[in-house]
Amino acid sequence: MGWAIALHGGAGDIPLSLPPERRLPREAGLRHCLHIGVEALKANTPASDVVELVVRELENIPHFNAGKGSVLTTQGTVEMEACIMDGTKRCGAVSGLTTVVNPISLARLVMEKTPHIYLAFDGAEAFAREQGVETVDSSHFITPENVERLQQAKEANRVQIDYTQPLHKDEKKETPEADGDSKLGTVGCVAVDSLGNLASATSTGGLVNKMVGRIGDTPIIGAGTYANSLCAVSATGKGEAIIRGTVARDVAAVMEFKCVSLKEAAAYVVEEGTPKGNVGLVAVSATGEVTMPFNTTGMFRACATEDGYSEIGIWPSVQN
Repeated sequence: MGWAIALHGGAGDIPLSLPPERRLPREAGLRHCLHIGVEALKANTPASDVVELVVRELENIPHFNAGKGSVLTTQGTVEMEACIMDGTKRCGAVSGLTTVVNPISLARLVMEKTPHIYLAFDGAEAFAREQGVETVDSSHFITPENVERLQQAKEANRVQIDYTQPLHKDEKKETPEADGDSKLGTVGCVAVDSLGNLASATSTGGLVNKMVGRIGDTPIIGAGTYANSLCAVSATGKGEAIIRGTVARDVAAVMEFKCVSLKEAAAYVVEEGTPKGNVGLVAVSATGEVTMPFNTTGMFRACATEDGYSEIGIWPSVQN
């Protein structure tokens, strides 16, 4: 028993040769955000507040594909989405945001201030203005790095991930294919507080060169984000595959119906329930278990528990 927290910065085909200038800022971001979450839990902050706080911070770091670092659509625009859910199954989700600085906080307001669960596009933007959340001109989110990524994706005629290396001309695909790449860089956080309250939060900019209007797994309850009285889960990877597999909900279902531990349930969903190379997730249980499995090459991840254990990693650890 005790509090526990886990967070991710996206899963996918992360090459071992990832340059230090791309790896180190993300590792530092995870370390910084983990520290913020741990200190909040030590101060007896409720789990829902902790996951919102941590994901807000991740959204503000341009090295991740959420908030400030969101990747661009085929039209060079930003469409952000986010979701939050607690152990009582209260939840809120948003999609198609273009001006909201912290999408996760708008999702929290949908959960707490409306009779609905999911608001999108113009309606979500109008709700943001009505609630007085911080908004900026959409150009705030368009970073030079993401403009370059979009150009690479257009030249290769594909929908691509955060870390995709430029293709040689003879490697170009003839048709864009979303299934071929993940939305690496998506951020998420799960936590259980000292009272056993659970919460999950996830936020993303989606896929590089995605169609305008495309919605991924992040804001879909039970796909990219889920929490109930047993566990809280935040998934990342290939959005379409995660939606098909109802990945986050499946972890809770396997836990409940097979009467197994969180670690066993999550491992089953990742290793048996989803095609290899598609998914990673972070999860905590009401009893303070924490697990961070993935079937991709790597996943930016971090966790800590009240008994002093902590971990920050990208690729599989030696014991795996």
